[in-house]
Amino acid sequence: MTWVSSFPAIITAATTVTWEDGSATVGFDESATSPDWTLTYYLRTNTASEGATVVGSAYSSGWRFTIASSVTTNFDKGNWIWAAVVSKGSESYQLATGEFKVKESLVYTGTPAALDNRTQNEIDRDNIKAALRKFSDGAQEYSVGGRTYKRVDIEKLHIELNRINQEIFRENDAEKIKQGLGSGKRVFVRFGA
Repeated sequence: MTWVSSFPAIITAATTVTWEDGSATVGFDESATSPDWTLTYYLRTNTASEGATVVGSAYSSGWRFTIASSVTTNFDKGNWIWAAVVSKGSESYQLATGEFKVKESLVYTGTPAALDNRTQNEIDRDNIKAALRKFSDGAQEYSVGGRTYKRVDIEKLHIELNRINQEIFRENDAEKIKQGLGSGKRVFVRFGA
C-alpha cells in the first residue's frame, strides 16, 4: 500500500499551517496508527541551521499537525523538503518525502520593506539582461548581483539567458499545474477526415 501525505505544497511564512494524515502500513503489513505510533515531519532547506520538526497528535487512526505561525515566521522563502517518519519503540519507517515552497509573508508593521518575490532564475535572467543592455551601450565590463560580466562573454550570456528562460517557463508551467490551472502548452486536435 502506498501512503500519501497531505502536507501542503505551499506555505506562507508567518502563518499557521495545519493538515491531517491517515494511518499507514509498514514493515510486514503492520498497521501504523496513532494510538501506538508517532508520526513526525522533518522540514529542511539548504540554509544551514534552518528547519523544523513537527510531531502529529492522534486523530482517529491518523494524525493532525499544526505548525504555529511563530515557527513559520523564521522560514526563509524558497524551496524546502520534508520527510515523514513513523516510529514506535525501536522501529522507524520513512513513509514519504516531498518538496514544498515557502512564500514570503506580506505582513508587516511600520513602513513596509521592499519585497523581491522573484525566483533565483528570474533574478539571474534580469542580471544577464542588465549586463547585455550595458554592453549594447558600449560597456566593456559590468557587475551586478555579485557577478562580473565581460563584453567578450556576450555569446555565452545569450546562451545562458536562453537556458534560464526555458527553466523559468518550466517552473511557471509546473506552478500552474500545481494550482490546477493546467499547462501553458497548447495541444491541437484535428477532428474529421
